[in-house]
Amino acid sequence: MTVAAPLPVALAAPAAVEPVDLEMVTRIRAEAFHNSQVMDHLTHLTENIGPRLTNSPQMAAANAWSRGKFNEWGLSNVHDDAFPAFGRGWEFTHASVEMLGDRVLPLHALPKAWTPGTDGSVEGELVQVEIKKLADLDKYKGKLAGKVLLLGDARAYKRGTEADSHRHDATSLEGLQQFTIPATAAADRDKRLREYNERQELARKTNEFFVAEGALAAISLSSWDNGIIRVAGGGSRKAGESAGIPELTMITEHFNPLVRALQAGETVKLRIRVDARFTDEGDQPGYNTLAEIPGSGAKAGEIVMIGAHMDSWHTGTGAADNGAGVAVAMEAMRILKALGVKPRRTIRVALWSGEEQGLIGSQDYVARNFAHFPEPTDPAQLALPASLREPTGPLRKLRDYDRLSAYFNMDNGSGRFRGIYAQENLAVMPIFEAWLKPFNDVGATTVVTRNTGSTDHIAFDRVGLPGFQFIQDRLDYFSNVHHTHLDTWDHIEAEDLKQAAAVMASFAWHAAMREEKLPRKPEPKPAP
Repeated sequence: MTVAAPLPVALAAPAAVEPVDLEMVTRIRAEAFHNSQVMDHLTHLTENIGPRLTNSPQMAAANAWSRGKFNEWGLSNVHDDAFPAFGRGWEFTHASVEMLGDRVLPLHALPKAWTPGTDGSVEGELVQVEIKKLADLDKYKGKLAGKVLLLGDARAYKRGTEADSHRHDATSLEGLQQFTIPATAAADRDKRLREYNERQELARKTNEFFVAEGALAAISLSSWDNGIIRVAGGGSRKAGESAGIPELTMITEHFNPLVRALQAGETVKLRIRVDARFTDEGDQPGYNTLAEIPGSGAKAGEIVMIGAHMDSWHTGTGAADNGAGVAVAMEAMRILKALGVKPRRTIRVALWSGEEQGLIGSQDYVARNFAHFPEPTDPAQLALPASLREPTGPLRKLRDYDRLSAYFNMDNGSGRFRGIYAQENLAVMPIFEAWLKPFNDVGATTVVTRNTGSTDHIAFDRVGLPGFQFIQDRLDYFSNVHHTHLDTWDHIEAEDLKQAAAVMASFAWHAAMREEKLPRKPEPKPAP
């Protein structure tokens, strides 16, 4: 009988090896490791300018200084990019709390941003107040005039179980390779949305109530122990909204004894002075700072971006969050310019503002230049910051949407780069692995599928653009410095920043030079 010939088997073509320009990497490493200026950038930003609350005078000084450096290095298109009606600027210069009695006892506390000062020293009896819902306000009517308010209850001290500072090892990096399938349901999203809006309404009503009742000041408990003041915003940055009364955050070890004294029936009297002021009468735009190295040839209109947020909270000097990222992004641009590179695509750096209030600067920039979803019609969604809204479709693409190759971000303290999150974009993983290989010897080895959030690459990722954040050693970022008064120069690791600047410069260069733009995930769809 006749035997049929076997059908031909289609063999998959071997995957192309991602090219790596080792000569350029060698030059980048030499400039980054032997001629580094990254700590000069960080020192000026933190020690000379200081904390950079969005729209504060210090933030304006940081915008001007970074523009000056970019011009000095010969970058192009150096400018501040305005985003509308962020709110009022604010700053403070003095804060003190003292317990009065047989002896004056100083207590450690610092003011929340966008809360008013005390107009000199004020003295008042301390009362404990706990408000968890709007109905709780009723029980304090007529009882708070001339009082200092202790908000909430004591918290038991929790002893640490691990070292303050942490570096990744093989085990922790391997753990990052595990991907958890999302299980969030629409009902959970609705619940989070409702709870967020309820918290916002409670904060507004409480601010107005305390002012109407004539309370002198309020004191909240720091969320961390061991003498660390972890403090962010209170009041309101928006003109026309109540800024409330002066409000401070106090260390746990001083807050708890005040609670115990009141619960024992003792009378406690405090003297408080906060020198704080709004620097604008009405809402003002915020400003990002941008600059670039122009591309050349047919791909000059395409864009690779790197960046970090330059704004910070107000009690430290914003060194780890996020002066480190700013210094690294600036240094990456300085390195490339010093090497006289002529990239095929334009390499653009963005130093964002308003990140701490919800990625406002980057979100607005992406919406104006690349893509955005339509404004929601649901009032509850509309009340949210743009970074928290559920997409409502269809996605509206702008001219530069198809021109962006990638955005690379740094915003997890000063720890060295150990790899990069692929944001579930499996197609970029072999590319990033190739780009990291020349930096394996300085600790950058790992590409993981998982997402990471809460910083400016999300503004790109949520509209389907390739936006990425690097994996970093966390050091003491989440144990001592994140949003605390300890976020200062002394918690920075200089060698780590040199390594990060070299990796970021190399990633920007290779993204700008490869034949194709980086692969993209499927375009995001509006939630059902």
